[in-house]
Amino acid sequence: MFIRDRVTDDHHPDPRRWQALAVTLAAGFMSLLDVSIVNVALPSIQKGIGANAGTAQWVVSGYALTFGLVLVSGGRLGDALGRRRMFLIALAAFVATSAFAGAAPDDTTLVVARLLQGCAGGLLTPQNSGLIQDLFRGAERGRAFGLFGAVVGISTAVGPVLGGLILALFGEQDGWRWVFYVNVPIGVVAFVLALRLVPKRTTRRARLRSEIDYVGILLLGLTVLGVLLPLVESEQDGLRRLWWLFPIAVAFGALFVWWERRTVRHERAPLIDVRLFTTTPGYAPGASIGAIYFCGFAGIWLVFALFFQEGLGYSPLQSGLSVTPFALGSAVSAAVAGRLVPRLGRKLTVTGLSLVTLGLVTVALLAWLGPTAHASFVFAAPLLVAGVGGGMVISPNTTLTLECVPTRMAGVAGGALQTGQRIGTAIGTAVLAGVFRAMVGGTHGDFPAALTISMLCAAGFTFVALTLGVAELRARRARRSDEQLQHVTMAAPSE
Repeated sequence: MFIRDRVTDDHHPDPRRWQALAVTLAAGFMSLLDVSIVNVALPSIQKGIGANAGTAQWVVSGYALTFGLVLVSGGRLGDALGRRRMFLIALAAFVATSAFAGAAPDDTTLVVARLLQGCAGGLLTPQNSGLIQDLFRGAERGRAFGLFGAVVGISTAVGPVLGGLILALFGEQDGWRWVFYVNVPIGVVAFVLALRLVPKRTTRRARLRSEIDYVGILLLGLTVLGVLLPLVESEQDGLRRLWWLFPIAVAFGALFVWWERRTVRHERAPLIDVRLFTTTPGYAPGASIGAIYFCGFAGIWLVFALFFQEGLGYSPLQSGLSVTPFALGSAVSAAVAGRLVPRLGRKLTVTGLSLVTLGLVTVALLAWLGPTAHASFVFAAPLLVAGVGGGMVISPNTTLTLECVPTRMAGVAGGALQTGQRIGTAIGTAVLAGVFRAMVGGTHGDFPAALTISMLCAAGFTFVALTLGVAELRARRARRSDEQLQHVTMAAPSE
């Protein structure tokens, strides 16, 4: 069940903490939204700027790549230099790179802008979880993490809807530019409010040379790059051309773990203290559940965009509105689930994963059996069920994964959690989109059959996450029983 913060410090709640949280979550929402909102805009980008399919794919994949590369480093910099400072720097960079992407005169410039925008987003996102650890304690922290988890899930789910609306308002020729421009006014307002509301750090500042693990940053970056690059290049046969990067990534990953353990032994500040995964209750299984769930959850949006736009001839707006039931269900259940975490704990994620699996399997069956002429209406109910389940997964899992993390490791723990989710997103998108396109080609244009197989693959990922969730639920019950037994034993009078 929910475990209260074990860090004993003289914490004096900031009276503006909820307003500060609202501002930081709004900025975090923008950065996470840009992972999925561009999916529906890819055809518009190709028409408007003359980009080929490979370059257009890099507009999506490049952002995800650099976003995932800097997440942990961004969290560590926030821990060391102050989260308010890093938040403001990253937010300013995100606004500037969003304007740069919107104004890009050619496809090469747009890809460069998206790579830089991904870096800014990756630096921005882990500051949210770190600020929650700093500003909140006890049950309040659980509610705050619930809101943060809701933002993570909702931003991914509503991306196709908002992207479709923007393209409908500004037209397909130049509407894609406003997908990026919309971040500018929101970001400027958030920056001004953050200057006023986010409290300054009162502890000492880090000494860059002694407290930033540059070797760890390099090794982890090479590890993540080796995993993500073949995946983001999968549409251009990247898995066949770049498969050799996977074993190199494993080697760098092992070297990274060795280096971090060595750094701890020498009593220096590591990038990631690997004890976070071995001694922090619930962190390792929670991070695994999140990464595997995102393989199925985040990968379905590109598949739906391809099915509705290429298979059924829908406009971007119609395509986005077709998945609105998932977004609505996720928004409502995430808000409710955040409040139920202290009472229900891991039961919420197990229930949510069950509903997502059920919803995706039902969509697969309906795509196989039902008429495609009214697919958006046929899929509405199971997508709503899956959305309700999705809202019960991300928000509670974020809370339960980070609840016992010490405050000094809050930023890097949140960054590592998000890195797992970004890798899951890349794997899921590569696998599901690859399966979908292979089925369309192999069946000579049978889009419903391709959607069926893709949804079953997504349900398979979700079922694996469900299995891990059940195991974690049993482990929590066992820990609680041991703690109760130990308490009774200590309270019993001695003979």
